[in-house]
Amino acid sequence: MLDRLVGTRLAGSTTSVLLLGPRQVGKSTLCDRLRPLQTIDLADEREFLRYSKDPSTLRDELRALPRGGLVVVDEVQRVPALLNVVQVMLDDLRGRFRFLLTGSSARKLRRGGANLLPGRVVLEVLDPLTVHELARPLDLQRALQVGMLPGIFLGGDEAVDVLGTYAEIYLREEIRAEGLTKNIGGYARFLDVSAIVSGQWLNYSKIASDTEVPKETIRRFVEILEDTLLLFRIPPFQPKQRISRRVSQRDRLLLFDVGVRNALLSVHRRPVSKDQFGPLFEQWYLLQAIYLNRALRKGWTLSSYRTEAGAEVDLVIERDDDIVGIEVKASRQVSRSDTRGLSSLGDTIGRYKPFHPRVAYLGETVRVLDNGVRVCPYLELLDEIYRGG
Repeated sequence: MLDRLVGTRLAGSTTSVLLLGPRQVGKSTLCDRLRPLQTIDLADEREFLRYSKDPSTLRDELRALPRGGLVVVDEVQRVPALLNVVQVMLDDLRGRFRFLLTGSSARKLRRGGANLLPGRVVLEVLDPLTVHELARPLDLQRALQVGMLPGIFLGGDEAVDVLGTYAEIYLREEIRAEGLTKNIGGYARFLDVSAIVSGQWLNYSKIASDTEVPKETIRRFVEILEDTLLLFRIPPFQPKQRISRRVSQRDRLLLFDVGVRNALLSVHRRPVSKDQFGPLFEQWYLLQAIYLNRALRKGWTLSSYRTEAGAEVDLVIERDDDIVGIEVKASRQVSRSDTRGLSSLGDTIGRYKPFHPRVAYLGETVRVLDNGVRVCPYLELLDEIYRGG
């Protein structure tokens, strides 16, 4: 069992928690490790039906227990009314029970008018594995092929079959079963295109044209995948001063796991090809930054930078006192010509905050180019950034 960064925080917490995360990221395993007093698994149809008929059953069962402790309600979005019962328990039996509520769809909770217990629970998110949760050295080829879902990355050959099932059944069938979209054909075409354009700048008009689905419907599909924690939109960097160059205002779209992206395209069973290695490495690195930002509760603003003239920086991390720009290169060689986007970003930031230009690459040594750009091994740079360096 891996020590998850979020799990370490939960183990030392005394407050109730709403833990959100996609299926198969390890929520149930993490909960079991905390040795709960009682677990209600709403993915079990018998449990689902029992609590759907009378949510107050939970209150009556807990009041009958001779002692308190941690109570886990798994997949709580299936019976949102249970959140009202939890609120009563937290108010009436203060301190006796601590609740850990897990879910995979913030959309289902919101659309159901669920009481998200403001002021009573802490919101946590569990993503796929971060490099900080794995033993080194990292098997990068496997990470790019099958992604970072714990059971998939750490599993054997059969894990590849599970990944295909995840993409087909969960992304296609369960989203439909939850009633989140009625345009099944359009949604299926959008999923395939979203896998193709993952990592690219979001162009609603082009996706609408490629899928033959209206642009507003595409916007709704993007929102569905965001709310079910299956997609990230990285916003464009927003300059804080007036500049002459035009900065793109398009978001960047990222599926939440590169393995799931590969499974949607049916390429997860074979090693990553040379032409796909670079784009997948870039997506994987951006996802690692997102995972770590949430797991460590850094609260930093993540964005991407692009000008109309074509200068780009893959990742911009704005912290309280400075800004770090990271260009991701799937290469063991980096030259000054690879840092044009970082130079443009530095000019755009100006004196707003101190700027640290960085390149993450596959080489093994740290270098500083003659323009001051620091070139770092990709894992070493992640360690440096998230230690605050």
